[in-house]
Amino acid sequence: MGAKIMDTACLNHFTPCQTCTLRISRDKLNFVLSDRVASGGVSMWCELEQENFFSEFQMEGVSAENSEIYLELTPENLSRALKTAQNARALKIKLTNKHFPCLTICIELLSMSSSSRVVTHDIPVKVIPRKLWMDLQEPTVPDADVSIYLPVLKTMKSVVEKMKNISNHLIIEASLNGELNLKIETGLVCVTTHFKDLGNPPLASENASQDRNSEQMAEVHIGIRKLLQFLAGQQVNPTKATCNIVKNKIVHFDLLHEDVSLQYFIPALS
Repeated sequence: MGAKIMDTACLNHFTPCQTCTLRISRDKLNFVLSDRVASGGVSMWCELEQENFFSEFQMEGVSAENSEIYLELTPENLSRALKTAQNARALKIKLTNKHFPCLTICIELLSMSSSSRVVTHDIPVKVIPRKLWMDLQEPTVPDADVSIYLPVLKTMKSVVEKMKNISNHLIIEASLNGELNLKIETGLVCVTTHFKDLGNPPLASENASQDRNSEQMAEVHIGIRKLLQFLAGQQVNPTKATCNIVKNKIVHFDLLHEDVSLQYFIPALS
């Protein structure tokens, strides 16, 4: 695989906060975090259309039928390498073998004399065998009891950060009339923050409203740090942000920002 990126500002999207899988196909790149939701883990699916990020792109997968590559990497290593690319003229990413598999990043920098110099980083990766690919597919989204647009994420983060000082758990509840509540309950105190008139996605509302009272709340009880981990990763408010609640089972956040989409799944506490 070889790629040449001209716009290095977009690389901020390439640094999710945990160890993850990079899935490369002919038209898309995905960062995948696939902790088992069934056993209480968070999962994340970040998708980038390669044509929006790369001026040149060539890759060969395992075969013509399976034209994909799956790599396990530590995003912190990638982030550290890319920090040297802030003012780069161009940047290339290649999959190489230097006694072990690497993502080799070649950064072309301008020097004071207007000539360029190249800085190279070799990031160790693990090539994931085909028999494990099935565990790294896009998560299926169950039918939600309630789908609702999210408030400004910075505001939401500020509220949740204060709540974490009181409890480790949080209840998210929402209705089909555009109301979202964040609630904590302990033996000593009950605190609720209300967001009103947020709106509900049209299609989801129509499907759910057939057998649901618009004022009836659907709720899910989750770990507060898992929600903060999601909110802390959002540096800018997305173009579109929705929250889908499957009552007492899972909350699914679906964000779209320019050319990047992010899905984040937090399972309910048992």
